[in-house]
Amino acid sequence: MSNATLAPAAPRIRLFQSPALRRFLRHRLAVIGTITILTMVLLVVIGPWLMPFEPTSTNIRNRFLPPFDSTHLLGTDPLGRDTLTRLLHAGRISLAVGFAVMILSMAIGIFVGTVAGFYGGALGAALMRFVDAMLCFPPIFLLLAISALINPSVISIIILISAASWMEIARVVEAQVRSLKERDYTVAAEALGARDRRIILREILPNAVAPIVVAATLNVANAILAESYISFLGFGVQPPTPSWGNMLQDAQGYLRSAPWLAIIPGIAITLAVTSFNFIGDGLRDALDPRMENR
Repeated sequence: MSNATLAPAAPRIRLFQSPALRRFLRHRLAVIGTITILTMVLLVVIGPWLMPFEPTSTNIRNRFLPPFDSTHLLGTDPLGRDTLTRLLHAGRISLAVGFAVMILSMAIGIFVGTVAGFYGGALGAALMRFVDAMLCFPPIFLLLAISALINPSVISIIILISAASWMEIARVVEAQVRSLKERDYTVAAEALGARDRRIILREILPNAVAPIVVAATLNVANAILAESYISFLGFGVQPPTPSWGNMLQDAQGYLRSAPWLAIIPGIAITLAVTSFNFIGDGLRDALDPRMENR
């Protein structure tokens, strides 16, 4: 048996241990947010297969039909396209962008934050100064400046938003790693000759999972918002592919004559972003040990 295996085991934080789950379930807004997001995901995955219309099929004779029409539940747009069908397909794009950005930005942020926090010194200082420099740029201007130089597509939008979203995650992870590497179980593992990779993967990151999970949840909401306003400004997902953002862009010229064209995707964005924020608040409270006796 190697010496490294004799190091005291770090206390593991279990995401779904019963006290944490009970605290999460007591957070009513978080439960409502979870139900809302699960419902939205189910609708955008299954819903388009059940709709009798295609998102890009036009019918000029049915332009601007109001919601709750006998054929089109949420009405039609200026080209006679079914609004509900486009909303569901747009939800696929917007939610997929949100989750993909979360995964990519978390990977970058965790890597940079872990390296900076664990090794410290000149390397850690240089990485964190780079993070600070990136945070000096307002995200909207950074996104628009880069998007103007690339060919807009779903993949490029994911990469673009991820490039502007990982810095805060890196700061959170760096602070957690810097604190955890001074704990007894980490010091003991180092003294017994454990490799850096084992210490990071087995001792440090499992105990930093709580703030990482919360940051990941909030990052999905921020990514959906970022995709929406980039597409609204014309630099994001391009028509005829629908997204919630470019549905808002298409509706801006008809706010008086057909306000539902803006209200419907606006409600979808609001529900998604608010629900993810509620889930993040619930996870933060559930995974906080100080909430144990509350």
